Amino acid sequence: MLIWCVILACLGTLAFLDSLFNYGEIFRRVNSVMFLLVSLGLLVRTSMKIKLRYIERLTERVQELEALVGNRPKSTPTLEKETRPQKQQIY
Repeated sequence: MLIWCVILACLGTLAFLDSLFNYGEIFRRVNSVMFLLVSLGLLVRTSMKIKLRYIERLTERVQELEALVGNRPKSTPTLEKETRPQKQQIY
């Protein structure tokens, strides 16, 4: 889709330059503004889809990491318990 955006943008630019310098002989039937608007629309849509997919991947990764942390056993000793000195009985 990104390739089509680039192709349409190039065609729109060529059509615009043709209408400016060559009096529209090459692209007489096709309006150059339509080329530019369609290509810009495709470019915006493609960039938004890429951003949404990036956010979806980050969300999936966060869920995977939360699942890994959630599966950890609860009986792991903390550092605080390990470093506390043990009380000794006095006879």
